[in-house]
Order: sequence, then C-alpha cells, then structure tokens
Amino acid sequence: MHKQIICTLSLLALIGVKPATAMDKVDQYIPRAQKVGEARMRVMFWDIYDAMLLAPNGKWNAAKPFALKLTYLRHLDGSKIADRAVQEMRGQGISNEVKLATWHTQMQQIFPNVDEGDTLTAIFTQDEKTVFLNDETEIGRINDAEFTKNFSAIWLSPKTSAPEMRLSLLGQKTMKGPKEYEILERTDSDGTASIY
Repeated sequence: MHKQIICTLSLLALIGVKPATAMDKVDQYIPRAQKVGEARMRVMFWDIYDAMLLAPNGKWNAAKPFALKLTYLRHLDGSKIADRAVQEMRGQGISNEVKLATWHTQMQQIFPNVDEGDTLTAIFTQDEKTVFLNDETEIGRINDAEFTKNFSAIWLSPKTSAPEMRLSLLGQKTMKGPKEYEILERTDSDGTASIY
C-alpha cells in the first residue's frame, strides 16, 4: 500500500499534478496571496513558532482577506494555545468575559496539539470569518466578525504584546530571515506565566 501511494505521487509529479497544499487553500480565500512579512516568536530561551503574514499581492489591509501562518518549533497543547489567545485578547482590553469564554471554548475545540514542524494557519476572510487549517486540512472556523478582529489583533494591533514582531509581519522592518522577538510576558489568572 505504501509503495502504491509513492508510485501515485511520483506519477502525479511527472505529469505536473501536485497534491493540494495549505497555500492552495489560502488562495481560495485570498487572491494572489503573497508574503507581507515574517518573524520568529521566542519566549525566554524557547523558540515557539515562525510566523508569516500573507495578503493579496503582499500588501496587508485589515479590510481585505489575509492569513497568518504559524510554523511551530516545539510541542504545545492545543488547549494552552487557546488559553494564551484569550489572555492576549484580554490584555488588549477585551473585557466581555462571556464572549471570551465562548471564544475560548470554540478555540479549544479547534486547536490540536502541535509538534515541531506543524503548521496552523488562520485565514481571515472577506466576510470576516476565521478559517483554521492544520497543515493543509481545514480543522474549523469561527463565524464571528468580532472574534476575527480581536484574534488577528493579537499579532497585528498596535496594542500587541510583541510590537517589533508586528512591524516585521507588516513588512515595516527589513530583515534577513525570520527575526526573533521575546514576547512581553503576561501571567495567567493563576499567577503562572504561559507561552504559545
């Protein structure tokens, strides 16, 4: 069976057909998607993920569709990723705890555990939905314009906890390869620092 899959993929490659990739999925929502900028998230001594912002023709506009692709550099539990996202939104001034709890539950149901090399992509669509991919597979979506705005703001708002990373993602800083930024740590409600 394994040989048959390899033979099929080899044959497809020879005749110019390629399997669907995450970029193919991104292209469904973002016409002419190209990289705007990239950066590496680092917390203390740990490399967490490489981030890349994609937008039409490489020009980001919050009113148009765009995507944020995170390639993880270590194992993280999906539930901790959801925890951190809520913590970041709260840190930016979102105070509606009912709404945050709803979003937290939705993200916990969507986000898988990740290992080194795994990629999660959030596509922020023209109709203000957020579509999540794990590598090339859609794993869920949240159809809430307010969530879309506040989730993307974790990285792209001037209130982000990693302002220099934001500038690199927006292509406003020149760099050779991904830059590393230490996040300004926020602590969880139980007093422990968390990373994602």
